[in-house]
Amino acid sequence: MSVDIRVLSEAESRPALNLFRQSLNRPSPPDAEWEYLRRSYEPGRTHGAFAGDRLVGTALVWPSTLVVPGGRVLPLAAVTRVGVRADFRRRGVLTELMRAQLADVAARGEVFAGLHASEPVIYGRFGYGVASLAATVTVRSRAAVVRPEAPVGGEVRLVDGDEALTLLPRLYERTRARVGMLARSRPWWPVFYDRPFGIGEHLLVAVHSGAGGDDGFLAYRPSRGDEPDAAATLGVEDFHAANPEAVNALWRFIVGVDLVDRVKVWARPVDEPVEALFVDPRAVLGQDVRPDLWLRLVDVPTALAARSYGPGSVVVEVVDSFLPVNSGRYRVGADGVQRTGAAAELSVDVDVLAMLYLGAWRPSALAGIGLVRALDPAAVARADTVFAVGGAAWCGTFF
Repeated sequence: MSVDIRVLSEAESRPALNLFRQSLNRPSPPDAEWEYLRRSYEPGRTHGAFAGDRLVGTALVWPSTLVVPGGRVLPLAAVTRVGVRADFRRRGVLTELMRAQLADVAARGEVFAGLHASEPVIYGRFGYGVASLAATVTVRSRAAVVRPEAPVGGEVRLVDGDEALTLLPRLYERTRARVGMLARSRPWWPVFYDRPFGIGEHLLVAVHSGAGGDDGFLAYRPSRGDEPDAAATLGVEDFHAANPEAVNALWRFIVGVDLVDRVKVWARPVDEPVEALFVDPRAVLGQDVRPDLWLRLVDVPTALAARSYGPGSVVVEVVDSFLPVNSGRYRVGADGVQRTGAAAELSVDVDVLAMLYLGAWRPSALAGIGLVRALDPAAVARADTVFAVGGAAWCGTFF
């Protein structure tokens, strides 16, 4: 079927939000909630799909930036609130939305697009790949004693909502050094921290201060069972720190809260040594590792040239059927990145390139399952060295 795609006006933002909510089988927001949520729409960044005069699909972008291997920070379009009406699914609406949105992202000079996928099987065909992983960690707090050897300094204090909204944006930027982390755009903070209508009720914020000032924070909320004397579970929804001392101190704080049985910390880096942090590693009841950031390289030459590489080089053929301008062969290595006419040693689709880009997956691991095509088998081990990254990539921001 044919649909028309265009950028929505400000007046069309509310119908777009209603459609998005309905696509998740959730009700449209009442007037008071809409007045609060309307500020989260970035002017000129919402696309709509129309069948005649009916809005049948929508997708929003928040401008952001991404930390890439080597420490450079490049523009990224944070894609969110993607939805298609139930009676128009599987009719090409989402494909046309993604095509228009990515063309707009490219025209704006944003090197990447990124998202969190509610239905992961959808986005690979548009060039998105899982570029980082995150672990949800569950701890039995009464058994969790931080090792005495762990460096812990400074102090932890609770801050109220108004102070949090003033303090945390600057503090988050201080902590944003890990590969894969995003800038949190203007709409992000009020949407996730200043939430009325019961959504943000009981959200508490703890801030760590070390020798150099504030250097970490976590935000959590309690939940309690039905029994009057039931112990609470604390759900930590946002946890960032600039150094190990702050990380350790915030862990010690949260597992030490009274009348709590368990602490569940969402979306932590997969290389965080949390079991080793506690005297009894069995205090960690489990880690649920899931996809974190889905990344799309919109400008492949710029993205490849921006990051750092290990010793050596490898010629990689990139296949991008959705944005064909990216397709071609690239010599990638510590001495730089160039398009080349040399024979390809490896071949990847652009979604697989995204999986390699931040270092979450080794080329040899993906070659073993057929995602990296080894045209020269000897190049696979070399590619492992070239694309290696110290430390696990981590986004740590839901949007």
